[in-house]
Amino acid sequence: MKLQNPRGMRDLSPEESIFRNQIIGVIKTAFENYGFSPLGTPLIERFEILSAKYAGGEEILKETFKLKDQGKRQLGLRYDLTVPLARYIGMNQQIKLPFKRYQIGTVYRDGPIKLGRAREFIQCDADIIGSASVLADAELLILAARIFERLGLKVKIKLNSRKILDAIMEALDIPEKDKIEFILSLDKLDKIGANGVREDLKKKGIKEYDEIKPLLSTIKTNSPDELKKNVSKLFAKNNKKFENTEYEKGFVDICEILSYLKGIGIKNIEFSGALARGLTYYTGAVFEVFLKNSEVKSSVAGGGRYDEMIGKFLEGKNYYPATGISFGLEPIIKALKIDKKEAKKTVTQVYIIPINALKESLDIAEKLRKENLNVDIAFDKKGVSKGLDYANSLSIPYVIIIGEDELKKNKIKLKDMKTGKERLLNSNDIVKIVENEKKSKDI
Repeated sequence: MKLQNPRGMRDLSPEESIFRNQIIGVIKTAFENYGFSPLGTPLIERFEILSAKYAGGEEILKETFKLKDQGKRQLGLRYDLTVPLARYIGMNQQIKLPFKRYQIGTVYRDGPIKLGRAREFIQCDADIIGSASVLADAELLILAARIFERLGLKVKIKLNSRKILDAIMEALDIPEKDKIEFILSLDKLDKIGANGVREDLKKKGIKEYDEIKPLLSTIKTNSPDELKKNVSKLFAKNNKKFENTEYEKGFVDICEILSYLKGIGIKNIEFSGALARGLTYYTGAVFEVFLKNSEVKSSVAGGGRYDEMIGKFLEGKNYYPATGISFGLEPIIKALKIDKKEAKKTVTQVYIIPINALKESLDIAEKLRKENLNVDIAFDKKGVSKGLDYANSLSIPYVIIIGEDELKKNKIKLKDMKTGKERLLNSNDIVKIVENEKKSKDI
């Protein structure tokens, strides 16, 4: 028998798991602060759900782990949390809207193994279903800004709209067959510059439009008003209607979202007219979050408005405007970097060493656990010295020693493992000391 993990999957040590749980705890608390309720869905879905027309698409379906149950039914491991959400909405159409849900869960993709990509990973999603208001989009961006503040990470949020991308292509008369490739090239603007984008379009055989160069320069200014002005001029030049259309609405929506964020003091957001996500998926605002001054260059969160996906997935039975955001746990963990020296090796706060006092030690342990302390107890008679060595190896902050002397005095000996200080106390005093230490040092 070969003792190894499946490719693209790995074990997480207690130190790594504790560190991850702390980060997830910050994200979960923020989700709930903003009124999102938790939703749980199965790891396994019916394959016909995962492969539905408006689910993940052909590329992601190639990476789906497939299996059969004993009844020979076709099943698969979920590859994201959005398709299960759409299925849940369809099965619970009496649900009150808007429905604000979050889900933090493991997903699976049988894709190629490369640096930074695993086959098992955690997604942290928050979605608002049933509201077409741009205030919902703005709230997701505020949520993202606050989460990264709490994590102590400096970020830049980039914002655009699919409607603005459509307006740019309409203004330039980009043929339908070239639209996807045009957007993919435009999306590289920040990385390769205006000349690089023009060269990329040329390689793809997309016509060199005279208006592209000045338009790319305007996009680089990160001003939605300037871009709107230029686009509207091109519409007028080609005798096309711009005012009071969905094209204009894209600019209006983005300016409204920016005003909401700036109104509450969020300054780390910028308009990026070249930003594109999910070419056939998003219908309105799209956004990505990037770290400042970090070796992590990929986005750490992203999302946008997808008003058509759920309705189409449910075969047009209802219209469900929706907007959502997903946080990438792996790049966030990489950015925060677990400090091996400072990393917690255990969640235990108090370790009890009994000396011929097992029953009394169990009683004390239960009393402290009822006060919500994390307590472990030495099961084997290894003596005080070995017990202290064990606690020290796991960086457990406090040790309780209970022996005949302590029982006679009706007291408990508490040892602070950091300072070495010992005190004889009653159990109520111990709870107060550990709780105070927990608040000040997050033990």
